[in-house]
Amino acid sequence: MIKQTLSQKMLQKLSPQQIQLMKLFQIPTANLEERIQEELEINPALEEGGESADVFDIESDEWGSHKEEDSEKSNNDEDFELGDYLNEYLDDDPSLYKMKGDEYLNAEERKMPVPVENTFHESLERQIGMLNVYDDEVVILKQIIGSIDDDGYLRRESDSIVDDLLFAHNIETDIQTVDRLIKIVQKFEPAGIGARTLQECLILQLDDKIEKDPSFNNEERKLAMKILNEYFDEFTKKHYLKLKKVLNISDSELKEAIDEILRLNPKPAGIIEGNNMQNNYILPDFIIYNRDGELELVLNSKNAPDLRINDQYMDMLKGYRESVSGRRATRSEKEAVLFIKQKIDSAKWFIDAIKQRQDTLYRTMYAIMQYQYDYFSTGDERRIKPMILKDLADVTGLDISTVSRVANSKFVQTEFGTKLLKEFFSESMQAQDGTEVSTLEVKTILGDEIAREDKRKPLSDEKLMEILLDKGYNIARRTIAKYREQLNIPVARLRKEL
Repeated sequence: MIKQTLSQKMLQKLSPQQIQLMKLFQIPTANLEERIQEELEINPALEEGGESADVFDIESDEWGSHKEEDSEKSNNDEDFELGDYLNEYLDDDPSLYKMKGDEYLNAEERKMPVPVENTFHESLERQIGMLNVYDDEVVILKQIIGSIDDDGYLRRESDSIVDDLLFAHNIETDIQTVDRLIKIVQKFEPAGIGARTLQECLILQLDDKIEKDPSFNNEERKLAMKILNEYFDEFTKKHYLKLKKVLNISDSELKEAIDEILRLNPKPAGIIEGNNMQNNYILPDFIIYNRDGELELVLNSKNAPDLRINDQYMDMLKGYRESVSGRRATRSEKEAVLFIKQKIDSAKWFIDAIKQRQDTLYRTMYAIMQYQYDYFSTGDERRIKPMILKDLADVTGLDISTVSRVANSKFVQTEFGTKLLKEFFSESMQAQDGTEVSTLEVKTILGDEIAREDKRKPLSDEKLMEILLDKGYNIARRTIAKYREQLNIPVARLRKEL
């Protein structure tokens, strides 16, 4: 039986504007300009520019102090006087509604040339022009090139490319034709492009070297090609004893062949100019300067242009005020004013949100700088203190989720290099002398020990555990393995060299 009951619940929901503000906190500086451009496109009341001209005498110094009142009047009071409404609304100073980054960064530091270069896909498509092929084959070649990933590998199967061509271009072909054209693409520069696997990529590069220089095909290269073709699994697993046995070769011969293979590029697309631009150019969100021992924090505002309210929209409101002076406004006039007000309010909110983003980012990074002052002063990673999100939330008064959003995908430029903010967060552990140390310190020592090891006899996790124990860090072997994996360091067997 269905019953009707009354109940009370306490719910906490974020408004759409709060959600947008949280997203602004999370956006790195490199992507902020794009977000601002989107807002400029959808809201004509918002514009880029410097100081806004004073249109009215300034009486109020608060933003939107009448927004709720005005909205309620507009929606519920059919008899309100539009002139009074406009007088009240236009008391706010248009020059207050702007956002300038000069308080964070001077004009000279704002100038940052960004190179514009062709992608490797465009480089490959240009090479099609040197071929004598039919129009349909040009489309197929472009489809193949478009299926190549940023590392230079063709991850899509031939039958899937056949289906793509039929649905996207209405071209009916077969797997044999696609495979034939894939081999043509694999002859493009740089060598190794269009391979399906790492093994095929390396073989293509070695083939290309031998074809371009027949004298290159000496015994070491022949041996390298044999290893790639027939013993690739043993090579990747560094089963050197097995390779020497099955190939009946010496240590020196195996080393020369492996050296030839190691000179090949496992990611051929990476060498094309203009590819992986984000990896080459990191735009820092913060810059820390060391001024004679004193640290100075600057919030990078290169991608945050000056914003202000469009003066024309304020002039339109002023015009409506003058036109309705002494008479009752028509419905169309009310609707026009409400539309203009909505756009201006939206622009005010966005400018305020950008300001709030800058303030929140600065407060959070300043807390990190103070917390890790020893590191930013010396560059010694072993001096990074244990720090978690709650530590910063307690200092800044911000919510943990807000601190997390600020720290996500943000970079800080220091005199010791550009660092990801996440690198400064770590748990603490207790050393044998009872002091609290950061897990980052332990990882740094672990990485240093592995870097100094004899690569012919690399250190096992058990041996690394003993070394760290001698240094005062009592860590289990499984923890050593976890830290090693986090540092992207392979196991001892895979670190072995001849």
